[in-house]
Amino acid sequence: MQYYLLSVIQIERDPLAPEVQERIMRNNDAFVEEVRASGAWVFGGRLHPPSTATVVRVRNTEDRQVLTTDGPFAEGKEHVAGVLIIKAPDLDTALEWGRKQTQATILPCEVRPFHSAGEA
Repeated sequence: MQYYLLSVIQIERDPLAPEVQERIMRNNDAFVEEVRASGAWVFGGRLHPPSTATVVRVRNTEDRQVLTTDGPFAEGKEHVAGVLIIKAPDLDTALEWGRKQTQATILPCEVRPFHSAGEA
């Protein structure tokens, strides 16, 4: 089995109507239950908004001093809103989970494989 990261991409926009948000949350909960029931579930969770992020980076390569800054690494209208790590036998199966995630949340979903153990 291969591990895959499903990243749910939030697009900044006006808030959706409460009834639409409630329907999306119900659909997402049903999707998560389906992933769990299938045995594909490894880990998942929603993230706080990018404004809560702190970036940690090496300030200069000579002394490797670390600098922390508030805010997201990249500014933009899209950001990762949540992640799901699944195991799937192949990319086609992982993409099917990505399709279901997108249908549940109406948000884009990036599907990306992890390197296998021992790969660089």
